[in-house]
Amino acid sequence: MRILISADMEGATGVTWPDDCEPGNPAWQRCRTMFTSDVNAAIAGFLDGGATSVLVNEAHATMRNLLLEDLDPRAQLLTGRHKDLSMVEGVQHPDVTGVAFVGYHTGAGTEGVLAHTYLANSITGVWVDGVPASEGYLNSLVAAQFGVPVTLVTGDDLTCEDARTYAPSAVTVAVKDCVTRYAAVCRPPAVTSKLIREAAEQAAALARRTEPVTGRTYRVEVEFDAAHLAAAADLVPTVRRTDTRRVEFGADTAYTMIRTFKTVTTVAAAAREADYG
Repeated sequence: MRILISADMEGATGVTWPDDCEPGNPAWQRCRTMFTSDVNAAIAGFLDGGATSVLVNEAHATMRNLLLEDLDPRAQLLTGRHKDLSMVEGVQHPDVTGVAFVGYHTGAGTEGVLAHTYLANSITGVWVDGVPASEGYLNSLVAAQFGVPVTLVTGDDLTCEDARTYAPSAVTVAVKDCVTRYAAVCRPPAVTSKLIREAAEQAAALARRTEPVTGRTYRVEVEFDAAHLAAAADLVPTVRRTDTRRVEFGADTAYTMIRTFKTVTTVAAAAREADYG
């Protein structure tokens, strides 16, 4: 049983403020320890539950945030950019039997601590076939194409609610309760570590490959906070502008969907100006 952990940082223990997860800030340096603690707890729990190996894929920002020197030595760390499947790189390997979303958050335009979808403050909404889509939702579609179930989701309480829309059988752990986008009632690392480890042990029983999802198409809509970002995204082949601040595209596979979405966000990010967005 090989488990993939996709590790994001906004949903980690103690993280509530942009500086907490923006590389280079003193607060980020402090929160890296708690982020690593969450991931270590998940590693230990999955191994307790019978996993034979664990691969951790760094999924936040520069994808160089976890403290390798403090990581559970029984796991391996995939760190750095750029990767074929971004946040869920590794899920395409045939020996992976389950994926965990650790430190995840809610999607753009919704309530939740540091809620966003890929771009922190330029995307105001993402929909797949009309359904609001968080990063967890998008990544779960990719995992499903490869027959890999989402077994564990950790983040704030609203992230756990969101997980029920795309992985209803997954075990969830709320490491904090959302008060506003930048405030939460947080549980200490000693508490969340225990909760995550217990949940991961339970989640290991769900790590059984399923029939890959094939034969479906995806229609993705992305809404930006400014018209020029939609205009920039419209330059991407297969993407078309549907409104002043909206674009949409279709994809025949989740693999193509997530790669096109990543291209759209990369182009839009490059079109942003520092003060005016």
